[in-house]
Amino acid sequence: MQSNDNSNSVDIMLGNPKKALIHMSIPLIISLLISSLYNLIDAAWVSGLGADALAGVGFFTPIFMILVGFGNGLSAGASFAISKYIGEEDKPKADNASIHSILLDIIVSIVITVILLMLLVPILNAMGVGQTIGYATDYGNIIVAGSILIILSNALYGIYRGEGDSTRPMYAMIASAILNMVLDPVFIYFLNLGVKGAAIATLISAVFVILILVYWFYFKKDTYLKPYLVNFKFKMNIAEDIVKVGIPASIQLLNNAFFAAVFSALLAFIGSTDSVAVYSTGWRIVIIGTTPILAIGTALISVVAANYGAKNYKNIQIAHRYAMKVSMIFAFAVLIITNVFAGDIASVFASSGSSARIAGELTSFLAWIVIYYPTMAVGVASTYVFQGIGKGIAAMFQTVMRETGFTILFAVLLGVVLGYGVWGAWMGIVLGEIVSNNITMVWADWQIKKLMDIND
Repeated sequence: MQSNDNSNSVDIMLGNPKKALIHMSIPLIISLLISSLYNLIDAAWVSGLGADALAGVGFFTPIFMILVGFGNGLSAGASFAISKYIGEEDKPKADNASIHSILLDIIVSIVITVILLMLLVPILNAMGVGQTIGYATDYGNIIVAGSILIILSNALYGIYRGEGDSTRPMYAMIASAILNMVLDPVFIYFLNLGVKGAAIATLISAVFVILILVYWFYFKKDTYLKPYLVNFKFKMNIAEDIVKVGIPASIQLLNNAFFAAVFSALLAFIGSTDSVAVYSTGWRIVIIGTTPILAIGTALISVVAANYGAKNYKNIQIAHRYAMKVSMIFAFAVLIITNVFAGDIASVFASSGSSARIAGELTSFLAWIVIYYPTMAVGVASTYVFQGIGKGIAAMFQTVMRETGFTILFAVLLGVVLGYGVWGAWMGIVLGEIVSNNITMVWADWQIKKLMDIND
């Protein structure tokens, strides 16, 4: 039996792109905010074990983000392929793509698990883990062994979003976050497992997500898509559609981790370890503040892909421009709130002990960094348009251009060459984002008009 709600979601994606964008964005905003909140609470529980434990888990965080990055990247690939086939009115192919996506996720997970289990200790040592190696490996070995759970839980969301349903993934994510928050103190302290307990709690929560999503697919059977083995027949073109967006999208997220490492090294060179602490803390706040923009962009992939499959390129233009407008409203609202309350926000994250000394610099960082938010509104929406039309390489290039290209270039120019120090590095982020986001917007607008001209 086919769910009316999910059939309606498909119809809305093709018929009313503005409504579809809002319909999908709201649950996504809630999901991403819950995820950000969980990360903060998780760190708070681990911090109770001491500075070394927190540092050890912190050293593993970039590797954890690689796993999440591959999950989210493959999710984007699945969303593109499935939505495109739905737009082409080829339901059997969409069903086939959904099971292709699951099998690809499993294969990628196994490969990554084997590689990371062999290279985990050398990678951690190369990062300078030092005396916290015990904590880092205790936590890391468990997470790496369960890589398939991390990647698959994130990637399954893409199948739901492909059919225009972001509400059920939201429910699963909220349930998982609550479970993780409850299990953390039980496994860390009550069962006295320390950082191993935090890792086990994370994996159990991932299993819970998978069970919920699988229940809707295979037991309740009320989803639009039917990712059943009986519907599977290997097609190279389907695998290519998923991979051509999924792998570049994964690399985009890996590039973000690379940028963070390079930028932290730059700050340590021109400032101090306090400047690195300001950046790492401030960036968590930036991620929370820009969540609505990223959520709208993620929703845009499915809306654009469905209309790309249907060759309704005018709807792609409508969705793109509407996404930029709505994102801009959020951007200015967050800009004003963050700027006005920068001191209060900083005091929450730097109020006691040795962290209090960074409160002033953190306040300044938050007040300045928000300048680029409105341009992020146009840049993110534009990059996700390219993912929605299957141009994953172009979307990846735009991200690398923004993060590793212009942002680092301006940060070095202002912070080192012109001698503005740490403030120059902050403004390097702002200028890099402004320049690259506007280039991306013009590029996307040109690409959409090119599609419309072909259609005419």
